[in-house]
Amino acid sequence: MPPDTAATDTALPARTPRPLEGVRIIDVSTVIAGPLGTYLLASLGAEVIKVERPGTGDLARRIGTDPARNAALMGASFLGTNAGKRSITLDLKSPEGAAIFRRLVATADAVFENFRPGTMDKLGLGYAQLKDIRPGLVYCAVSGFGQDGPLAQRAAYDQIIQGMSGLMSLTGPEDGTPSRAGFVVSDSFAAAIAALGTVAALFRARQTGIGGMVDVSMLESTLVMAAWIVSDFVNAGTVPTRLGNDSRSSVPSGTFRTQDGHINIVCNEDHQFHALCDAVGQPGWKTDPQLADRQARFRRGAAVKALVNGALAGRTTAEWEAILARHGVPCGPILGIPEALALPQLRDRGFQRHCEGSDVKVGGIGLTMKGEVEPPPSPPPGLGQDTAVILGELGYDSDGLAALRRAKVI
Repeated sequence: MPPDTAATDTALPARTPRPLEGVRIIDVSTVIAGPLGTYLLASLGAEVIKVERPGTGDLARRIGTDPARNAALMGASFLGTNAGKRSITLDLKSPEGAAIFRRLVATADAVFENFRPGTMDKLGLGYAQLKDIRPGLVYCAVSGFGQDGPLAQRAAYDQIIQGMSGLMSLTGPEDGTPSRAGFVVSDSFAAAIAALGTVAALFRARQTGIGGMVDVSMLESTLVMAAWIVSDFVNAGTVPTRLGNDSRSSVPSGTFRTQDGHINIVCNEDHQFHALCDAVGQPGWKTDPQLADRQARFRRGAAVKALVNGALAGRTTAEWEAILARHGVPCGPILGIPEALALPQLRDRGFQRHCEGSDVKVGGIGLTMKGEVEPPPSPPPGLGQDTAVILGELGYDSDGLAALRRAKVI
């Protein structure tokens, strides 16, 4: 019998499962590189159980510019990467805490950590010790330099990696000192790579039953994101240097002065440059032999930039943004974070959302599943707020939980 199309057309659609719904991740990571990775996974529907040290928890709980939130162990930094997770406290250095952790892992699909290599092994909780407890287990470890190699045991933070990856050598004014990026980009790159690797390993585990260890290096993750510059060196022999806000491949492209500030303009192709010429009232530039093609303009980069700066001097950034956009010239203002978050574009796409039943707002993850309604995430968890429920699922009653608290295991 053919389906009743009239009925299906009018019926409300069933709730679409989130992409990672049904996946359980045990997360012992802290601060940024790990928690941001598991935030991405939680935002896609994974159940993330955050395992924290009793009494203090993740260091990020005490980081942020609001002292009251820090004192309450809900620092603004923590809020930004931990919505949608559950939290338990567990002393992994105690025999009973380690035993509980193993029982949790037996119920999970993945473990996520960002300690120095070997730390979890010393606790008897590394991949080699856990893989037999949960066949098909995915174990993701994020570290500064990876699990092996001569630098594996070096302490690493974002700024250390920015410097050692070459990123700082490329950032800042051409005649200035090397500068770090404005946020923790190396931590963030590693988090994204870790989330990607975890999803790939989970997919294989579902297909074959074979788990594995995902070994993420912050150093390598940063260099991956610099693929064009790295390739230009290893394949063309060009040593990159700081260029400030100018482009490495096209002119005029970069930051230009206006009457009241600055504007970013990119002319990667000749037709974009021609559109710029028309927009600024300089059609003659299109036929000037010294400006006629990309290579000619690139050879005269400083002179071309001076021409464009002069042409833009008579109007404001807002005026030029409207004019240039109307002519099809890629351009945009330089905004602060408050102005960026106020953009109607972000508002209309729902990038910032309130957590369910909370005044806490969190950002999206840069993607949406078209046609699906994403439920608001649960608020970032209080320290250990889910301990009783999750350990109850493992068979601990109120007396057992009280004994664990007295022993400071939880």
